[in-house]
Amino acid sequence: MKNNTPTFKYLLLSLLLTLLLLVLRLQPHNLYWTTAAATHNITLPAIQAESQQETETNNTSTKDIRIRPGYTSYEAYLERQVNKTNNPRLRQLWTTRDWDRKIQVFSQVFQQMKLQNLLTDDSKALCIGARVGQEVEALKRVGVSDSIGIDLVPFPPLVVKGDFHNQPFGKDIFDFEFSNVFDHALYPRKFVAEIERTLRPGGVCVLHVAIARRTDKYSANDLYSVKPLVAMFRRSELVHVKEVDGFGANTEVVFRKRQNGSPSNGPD
Repeated sequence: MKNNTPTFKYLLLSLLLTLLLLVLRLQPHNLYWTTAAATHNITLPAIQAESQQETETNNTSTKDIRIRPGYTSYEAYLERQVNKTNNPRLRQLWTTRDWDRKIQVFSQVFQQMKLQNLLTDDSKALCIGARVGQEVEALKRVGVSDSIGIDLVPFPPLVVKGDFHNQPFGKDIFDFEFSNVFDHALYPRKFVAEIERTLRPGGVCVLHVAIARRTDKYSANDLYSVKPLVAMFRRSELVHVKEVDGFGANTEVVFRKRQNGSPSNGPD
């Protein structure tokens, strides 16, 4: 009679690994919401309602955008992002070797925006997640002097302290907003809502995003098409989508906020 003990052990181990992977895959996003609500003075029912609305009104959010698991609290998420910005090796890289190179590339991007009448010298501009402010410096060099950046870690005078999930500005402030850190948003709908809140009617938002491309280990979401972005920008019209080659991003998506600022699919 054959001994089936090894086979049984392999089957049991395989079953345990399958269950573990299933638990990790099905980890609920609600684990992230509680601390975020306290941090941003947002009530938990309101956030839960927003999450439910996203599920009901934006089916693409489940298949075309994925929030990465692993953050046990909003503080843990913020700490991870701050650790990246404060990393001495990265900061030295950003302020030395990468400084002129990135300013040159961003200057070309913004100059093209001016040629397309999406940006003018008189625009009040914001760069979201600006780290050490190469984007801000690029805007100033192409003539957009009224420009500022926000990041969790300030870098005066180009970058002030601010969380892109809760921008430290009033309503209808900016004519132009740029970001290439959408992948770092733990709450993409809140990221977009803050842009639309602080953009003036007729204002332009330019996002450089990575579509179907693995981003860095600090990213909080993975994007597989522009469909979730179009669905989330409820108060804006899509201007264009085009391929770019920009520091990990491969797609430029441009929106213009409607003059009346109304959502496209009903009230908030």
